Amino acid sequence: MVQLPSGGEGAADPASGEQGACSQAAQALYDGDTEAADAAQPGGRWCRCCCSRGGIPWTPGTEKSTCPGLGLYYALLSACLFSVVSLFLKLLEDVHSVEASAFRCIFQMMFVLPGLIYHKTGFLGPKDKWVFLFFRGLLGSCAMIFLYYAFQVMPLADATVISFSSPVFTTLFAWIFLKEKYSPWDLFFILVTITGVVMIARPPFLFGSRVAGLEGSYTDHFKGTIAALISAISASSAFVIIRKVGKSVHYFLTIWYYAIVGLIISTITLFVLDSWSLPYCGKDRYLLILIGLFGLCGQIFLTKALQIEKAGPVAIMKTMAVVFAFIFQIIFLNHLPTWWSFGGAVCVVAGGSGTIVRKWKQS
Repeated sequence: MVQLPSGGEGAADPASGEQGACSQAAQALYDGDTEAADAAQPGGRWCRCCCSRGGIPWTPGTEKSTCPGLGLYYALLSACLFSVVSLFLKLLEDVHSVEASAFRCIFQMMFVLPGLIYHKTGFLGPKDKWVFLFFRGLLGSCAMIFLYYAFQVMPLADATVISFSSPVFTTLFAWIFLKEKYSPWDLFFILVTITGVVMIARPPFLFGSRVAGLEGSYTDHFKGTIAALISAISASSAFVIIRKVGKSVHYFLTIWYYAIVGLIISTITLFVLDSWSLPYCGKDRYLLILIGLFGLCGQIFLTKALQIEKAGPVAIMKTMAVVFAFIFQIIFLNHLPTWWSFGGAVCVVAGGSGTIVRKWKQS
């Protein structure tokens, strides 16, 4: 065992048993024995001295967490909140999905603006990143608008499942545009995901002209399927752009562009469709406010989860939104999914999760 030098900040002090424990914890960290460090340090927390002398960077708030599953809990809570948002969208009666997207963008702007001012990032960002930020905002807002439309015209669980096909498209686009590695396993996961989408869409040329178990007309179901698929592709493209930009731009700026561009697109679309109007029903007004609040809270918990947990487990935990969607659809909407929907959900979640796990292991 390599002995730590005597004296200094972490040396044992006969008059202080806690300081002696600190020195023992630092020695254990230096040797890579985190369990011994936990046992030596009172309360199971590592202080500045332990981390610095054990070779581990320390900043305020980065002590060993007393709840190692907190990041996954945040991810689960985020998935639940986003599922509640989709339920509220389904309950809207006289509000267009694009108008709901506009309200979501307004709420996001209200809460992101103080963060931009506090971090002094500016409102435009670096000039050489303007194009990337604009297209990130464009694709991200398109993903939101199309997904909100899918929620309103097709079964809640089916739209949620199709939106979770985005990881396989992210892998494909990263291979094409970022020259990342691509393997036969990635192709297999894409085929599994496409199979799941087909099982949910149930096109008549494969399943016959009479498709049972659909909510509403098949035309709406098909339109919702296409919208959810476009949403997944747009979200994947936005992820690739974010990966391309990297950490050169503060994440508040990417959210800001997402909200600004989304609000502009939503406003123009509503005027073109002549669908912009304040809801007459008090219920719809409350639902719009709740959509904005719950959507923002879901985004905050997802961000916190990614800050303290690896992206792979967080992405896998997000698939719990599919489970919540099925539960909400059965309990609150009184619509029992068909076995085709269950089978498609299994295929899409398996394909997306397989892609996530493989990328996680590679990294």
